[in-house]
Order: sequence, then C-alpha cells, then structure tokens
Amino acid sequence: MILCTVSDFERYAGLHPLFPAVAEFLARPDLRALPEGKLELRGEDLYVSCSPHARTRPPEEALLEAHRAYIDVQLVLEGTDLMGWAPLADCQDETVPYDEAKDIRFFRDAPRTHVQVGAGQAAVFFPEDAHAPLIGAGGCVHKLVVKVKVASPP
Repeated sequence: MILCTVSDFERYAGLHPLFPAVAEFLARPDLRALPEGKLELRGEDLYVSCSPHARTRPPEEALLEAHRAYIDVQLVLEGTDLMGWAPLADCQDETVPYDEAKDIRFFRDAPRTHVQVGAGQAAVFFPEDAHAPLIGAGGCVHKLVVKVKVASPP
C-alpha cells in the first residue's frame, strides 16, 4: 500500500508501466467535474470509476476486499475516506469467494490498521493488499478509483 498526495504520485511512476499515465490523469484540473460512472483511459487496462457521492458506512459493514487483476489507486477529491488495510496473506475469513468477472473477493477479517485519506490524497492498493474503503458515519466522499491492470503493456 502507498499513501501519498496527488502531486507526489509521479514519484511512483516507475513501479508499473501504466503509472505514468495515471500520474498524467491525476494532474488534470477537471477531476471534480468528471461525471459519475466509468471513464476508460486505455480500455480495460486502465480506467476510472468516478463516484461523486460515495457514502461511507460503519466499520462493521466495511468488509476487506482484494483484487487479483487490478491495482486500485483511490483518490479522494472531497471529504475524508477512512480505509482499513491488512496484508492479504493474513486474511482467513473469506465471506465472498473470488469473482473473476468483477475481480473481487471479500473477507470478514479485521483490518490491521486504518488510514485517513483526505482530499488531495491517494491510496494505492496492490493485489497483496486487502482494503476496506468508505468507512465513516454515513457521510459522502467524492472519490475516483483508477483501476490499473496488473499485467499491462506499456
């Protein structure tokens, strides 16, 4: 997991062939104006899920999730998103098995730690990172989730 400011994301560009394109996208001045839904940047290799009104939920409702095919770059534009994190290797209580079509599975294990991600910050979750986003008291967060295919051409 990486926690950084949006302006510092470019420092991590060398970690994946598509991270330079992510850095370029995160530098756009119109991020807050993007419509809700999916925005393809490079087809299924790199796309964005825009959620201007994502609702937070109590910690007991926020299951850890994990992905195999994609890296999540979760960017908060407005509000604060409390996110739980645990190493996937420590997760034992799988509640929803891996769904290849949705690239997700869920665990009831407790997060090892929580991190507050505020406006202008991004949290990057790799396949070895189980994470529980949108923990809170029912407020709204304006966020974008950039999905980066793990095995992608440059």
